[in-house]
Amino acid sequence: MRKTEYSDKKLDKSVLETFQFLWKYLWPKGHFDLKWRVSLAFVCLILAKAVNVYVPFFLKQAVDELSLGTTLLSLPMGLILAYGFARVSTQVFAELRDFFFAKVSSRAQRRVALETFEKLHKLSLRFHLDRQTGGLSRVIERGTRGIDLALDFLTFNIIPTFVELGLVVAVLLGHFDWPFAAITCSTIVIYTVFTFTVTNWRTRFRTEMNKKDSEANTKAIDSLLNYETVKYFGNEEHEARRYDLSLIDYERASVRSQTSLSYLNVGQGVIIGAGLISLMWLSASQVVSGRQSVGDFVLLNTYLLQLYLPLNYLGMVYRETRQCFIDMEKMFELMGESVEVKDPEEPKDLVVGHGEIIFDSVNFSYNSDRPILKNVSFKVQAGKTVAVVGPSGSGKSTIARLLFRFYDVNSGCILIDGQDIRDVSQKSLRQKIGVVPQDTVLFNDSILYNIQYGRVEASFEEVQGAARAAKIADFIESLPEKYKTSVGERGLKLSGGEKQRVAIARTILKNPPILIFDEATSALDSHTEKEIQKSLDEISKYRTTLVIAHRLSTIVDADEILVLKDGQVIERGTHNALISQNGHYKEMWERQQKASLKEQSTLGA
Repeated sequence: MRKTEYSDKKLDKSVLETFQFLWKYLWPKGHFDLKWRVSLAFVCLILAKAVNVYVPFFLKQAVDELSLGTTLLSLPMGLILAYGFARVSTQVFAELRDFFFAKVSSRAQRRVALETFEKLHKLSLRFHLDRQTGGLSRVIERGTRGIDLALDFLTFNIIPTFVELGLVVAVLLGHFDWPFAAITCSTIVIYTVFTFTVTNWRTRFRTEMNKKDSEANTKAIDSLLNYETVKYFGNEEHEARRYDLSLIDYERASVRSQTSLSYLNVGQGVIIGAGLISLMWLSASQVVSGRQSVGDFVLLNTYLLQLYLPLNYLGMVYRETRQCFIDMEKMFELMGESVEVKDPEEPKDLVVGHGEIIFDSVNFSYNSDRPILKNVSFKVQAGKTVAVVGPSGSGKSTIARLLFRFYDVNSGCILIDGQDIRDVSQKSLRQKIGVVPQDTVLFNDSILYNIQYGRVEASFEEVQGAARAAKIADFIESLPEKYKTSVGERGLKLSGGEKQRVAIARTILKNPPILIFDEATSALDSHTEKEIQKSLDEISKYRTTLVIAHRLSTIVDADEILVLKDGQVIERGTHNALISQNGHYKEMWERQQKASLKEQSTLGA
């Protein structure tokens, strides 16, 4: 975590990193059309600045002609028309610059947003278990907006402003005495140093503001996602207070940021005002002494106004650019997150023939001080079903996560048809494995979309076939909107059994040779469980199946049952064989049978 206060060294590094990061979007490889647009935008920028610097001379010459009492109106009128035309030309060139650059900027935002989105999907499950969705969305939103602003400010404001300042100072040196250029340069230097110093000081307030904004947004989204839980416990006021505490912190940081901005603006105004008074007094004295004309006085005043605007804009641009760096900082950290599970340099596609799975001396731990799996070895023969049972925390679900390669083993290996899953691409591995989890979370979309997610290119007829196989087609057809029915956020408009059937249909549509049932029925009532279990049994026929089970009644027909305890396989065999061993499995079986009988007697009473 970076500190909120920035040292000059860190600032320089941040600016350099930002320039390097932005350059690939400003001058993208292989995109001649965008490079052409950038080039034209720079040409328009140069023309706008060149015309803008010469504009005051038209006004000076017109004033001098009028001051001399010329009787030829056409001469000053021509100068006035030239002055107006130059002003319009400056605006036209500026608008053309924005016209050509608009696509470059929009494309950059799109690419950054897409790259960030893709990076999030590449990060490991470990990262996503620790993330805060609300804060993460704010990071991406501010970061992509910051990219757009930084591209615009850095490319068309900061450097061009200094170029214009340099040209004006050169004109003052060539047309006036050196004191005019000296006062102008001093004003610019003092203004710039003051602006940069105060803006760096204000950075901490913006950083704190962003932090509190992310915290407030995280709490709001977390509370809304857990709407039912809030209602169950009647904690609406508690949630409002909790949210308001974050808003109070944000309000304080926002007030400090705004008040410090007022201090900066007042200081800038004082510096500019002092420089303006000094120059105008000096020029007026020379007009009175006859060393300058009235037109020179007007010329100087016009240049001062032209200097004042970019200087004032420079302060705003620098503030905004610094804020862009702060806004992008978290996104840079996100883009810099290491990818825990990687494909090999030259990954092969997993080729599944029979679908045999082998865990060979697998050791794994989420943290080094807490081993989860200890030297676990077993085989799931092709087309067979192996169930893994055990108490909570024994490592059952970890086996499924390792097979799906959400994590990599610490030692040992996992083979599918003799291929180490670390040697094949993650995409090809996951295409061959279908999962029906305990907690099925659906997309906030239609039933059609959620089933079709198993194979997005599948036809509607194939989706209907998968729904029939999962025994949910009749339910869907009974709905007013049928397959277009929205399931709500996380599928909350459907019952637990309906969600599980949608998940089963989705897996059937995927048609994988290997299946994982991760406690797929443990959250359901007994009647629904039996119905779902029939569907699971049907789709697992002739497929290699790994079942992570809590209720032992669902896996009595498994070809082999593994009993895990403290990360080790302590028993293995068929249901009948394990019962005859009078071991840990039999104790679990008898305990669950007693609980089931007690439940049935309670319902009967």
